[in-house]
Amino acid sequence: MSTGFTGGERDWQAGLGHLRDAVRQEVVARQVNAELTDTGVESIDLGCGQGTQALRLARAGHPVTGVDASAEMLARFDRALAAEPSEVRTRVRLVHSDISTQRSDLSPAPIVLCHGVLMYCPDPGPVLGTVAALTAPGGMASLLVRNGDALAMRPGLLGDWATCAAAFGSDRYLNRLGLAARADRLADLTGRLAALGLTVTAWYGVRVFTDVAGDSAELPPDLDALIDCEERAGRTDPYRGVAALLHVIARRL
Repeated sequence: MSTGFTGGERDWQAGLGHLRDAVRQEVVARQVNAELTDTGVESIDLGCGQGTQALRLARAGHPVTGVDASAEMLARFDRALAAEPSEVRTRVRLVHSDISTQRSDLSPAPIVLCHGVLMYCPDPGPVLGTVAALTAPGGMASLLVRNGDALAMRPGLLGDWATCAAAFGSDRYLNRLGLAARADRLADLTGRLAALGLTVTAWYGVRVFTDVAGDSAELPPDLDALIDCEERAGRTDPYRGVAALLHVIARRL
């Protein structure tokens, strides 16, 4: 399956390690960790990209299969993996594959991640079907999507009133990579997942305060305090509802 992300890979990689990426990765990791109930269980990261979250799981003792359609992103993941201790490296398997279809060599797992993928899928159905098929009974799926209920926030805060006005009631937008993308609303995504046998049990916001930071914004000296505030806002109403990203936890009960 071709997605709209392909043309933005290089720009995406250029932003890794800067403020917006650091906030996203750390806050999501804390939220995932808060939801995990077992240690050392199999996990699958669909659309794993450079492997930030997959490596965190592997370091914590989880065997991880990282799946991505981009050979370039998987190569970056592999380079990062080479720097890890042998016990971490042996827990990771990389698969170059289209994630909209379930491969015969992937079995359902207790943990399935799908972060930053659905916004590049004009039709999220095939990827959601893969997520559901690979979430084992009693397992957890973690999805990170663009928050459709907050599409007007970023352009409004930046004073881009034409884009802000167009965002109300829409699920389409032009992202910071200059790519056409789509957003998901919590109620709609909850319904789609329920139809696939997955029940939303928790949801969080990600990047409440820092979404308008520049693409090359460096890490501030008070980064820990900043992330603490972002993490707290991401689990607190009304702040989480206007976050740039929506992190949904769904379980096969």
